[in-house]
Amino acid sequence: MGCGTGLPSDAQVVNDEMCDVCEVWTAESLFPCRVCTRVFHDGCLRRMGYIQGDSAAEVTETAHTETGWSCHYCDNLNLLLTEEEMYSLTETFQQCKVIPDCSLTLEDFLRYRHQTAKRGNSDRALSEEQEEQAARQFAALDPEHRGHVEWPDFLSHESLLLLQQLRPQNSLLRLLTVKERERARATFLARGSGSTISEAECHRAQHSWFCKRPIEAPSCSVSVSHVGPIADSSPASSSSKSQDKAPLPTEPESRFVDWPTFLQESVIYILAARPNSLAIHLKPPG
Repeated sequence: MGCGTGLPSDAQVVNDEMCDVCEVWTAESLFPCRVCTRVFHDGCLRRMGYIQGDSAAEVTETAHTETGWSCHYCDNLNLLLTEEEMYSLTETFQQCKVIPDCSLTLEDFLRYRHQTAKRGNSDRALSEEQEEQAARQFAALDPEHRGHVEWPDFLSHESLLLLQQLRPQNSLLRLLTVKERERARATFLARGSGSTISEAECHRAQHSWFCKRPIEAPSCSVSVSHVGPIADSSPASSSSKSQDKAPLPTEPESRFVDWPTFLQESVIYILAARPNSLAIHLKPPG
């Protein structure tokens, strides 16, 4: 699909017929990615090291549900960066003395945010409000309150910030897959009446990309995030409400958003919802 924001009402997404790894068709144990059209055998994923131990059972359980599972291509937001963008990010890590593959505490995260704010202007650092916002983002990256953020989650967050900073809107829209556009369209239609939705509903929809399904088995090592419209009475909805202690503020219905605008304003959050991690890699406003 091109860079336009429209989506035909009869658009159909067909998954690939052959495993992306071995290029062999087998009806059993084919895991479809919820972001792209690739499918995989569980044995191929194990052999390549993309699922380990008992995590195959969790992938099997989630890959065919409404929530779905992201393949190793879509799960890694760092792969969205160009070679030049990756070099820029690596250079920033080196200058700010961030050690790759190591987790970050809140102190580490805030220090890094202060250092990046002062780059190019030694007199400028984070304001108190910006520091509080950074602390909230850290909490979103650490939903299990372990006191640290894993390196892949931090890298995904920084990759998203760089995309926001360097890419024009049309370039970001081109990163969306047909599946993501379909889910976004379904969310838009479910929350509006006619061709527009309110700005408040737009913000609620952006938060809905990150509603987490409850983890039934504590031993599961793979987690998933919901990416689409979700009923207020569903278990996932009640679980997400318990995670976000503060309800979204009531917003004045001052602005209405059409479909192209909704997609443009939501694109970065749709991309941020790709990873299987429970972490919210870019917390929407509100």
